[in-house]
Amino acid sequence: MPNTSNAKKALRQNAKLRLHNRTLRASLRTVLKKAREAAESGDATVAQEAFRTAVKRLDQAAAKHLIHKNAASRTKSRLSKFVKLHTSK
Repeated sequence: MPNTSNAKKALRQNAKLRLHNRTLRASLRTVLKKAREAAESGDATVAQEAFRTAVKRLDQAAAKHLIHKNAASRTKSRLSKFVKLHTSK
C-alpha cells in the first residue's frame, strides 16, 4: 500500500494507464488477427488492405511506446511474409 500522497496518485495513474494500454493492445491484436484471416481467405485485395491497416496500427503502437519498435518491425515482417504466402496461390 502506498504511504505518501504522491505514491497514492501514482497508483491511481498507473491503474488508469494500464486499462488504457490493455484496450489498445487488444485492438491491435484484433487488427492483426483480421489481417491473417483476410490473407487465409485468399482474396488478395482484401488481404492487402487489411495488411496496410495492420502496419499502420503497429507503427502507431510503436510510436506511443505501447510495443517496442523492433517488436513492431518483426511483426510487420512476419505478417508480410504470411500475406505473400497465402495470397500468391
